[in-house]
Amino acid sequence: MSSVEKAVLGGGCFWCVEAVLKDMSGVISAKSGYSGGHVASPTYQQVCTKTTGHAEVVEVTFDPSVISYADLLRIFFTLHDPTTKDRQGEDIGPQYRSVIFWCDDEQRKTAEAVKAEIEALKIWDAPLVTELSPLEHFWPAEAYHDDYFARNPTQGYCSAVVAPKVAKMRKLFAARLKDGVVG
Repeated sequence: MSSVEKAVLGGGCFWCVEAVLKDMSGVISAKSGYSGGHVASPTYQQVCTKTTGHAEVVEVTFDPSVISYADLLRIFFTLHDPTTKDRQGEDIGPQYRSVIFWCDDEQRKTAEAVKAEIEALKIWDAPLVTELSPLEHFWPAEAYHDDYFARNPTQGYCSAVVAPKVAKMRKLFAARLKDGVVG
């Protein structure tokens, strides 16, 4: 395997983002966590107070020879609504904001270019509000968030919100799924 890269993305509830991206070919791992705030080692309960400044994010480790950072961002811009500030559906608060935390100048330039591309294509009916910010620190979420959807598919939020989103994305990106993942 060639060298791996990391991307840190926030697109609402991290259970949705993680469940979709971990199934993509070239993605080695997807870990839920927090970034962008002022509290060190935040807990889920702290982030839910809307006072830490953190967003729910997913740290994606990927093989750029299989999936490029730009293609990962194109999937990201499709899997959530990047036009709503501090909100994804009924999930409301700054922890649910749309954000790309870039790891280096190359990622920043790619994120700017892909965001401009998505805006120019007019995929969404409103302007994109996705923040582009430098990654200062990724704080892993508590272990019970790992593979949450896979372990809790019948939990209310998972069956009502996550499952339809995962099904939609598997259909849209069937050609990009890992072997063995049903589209």
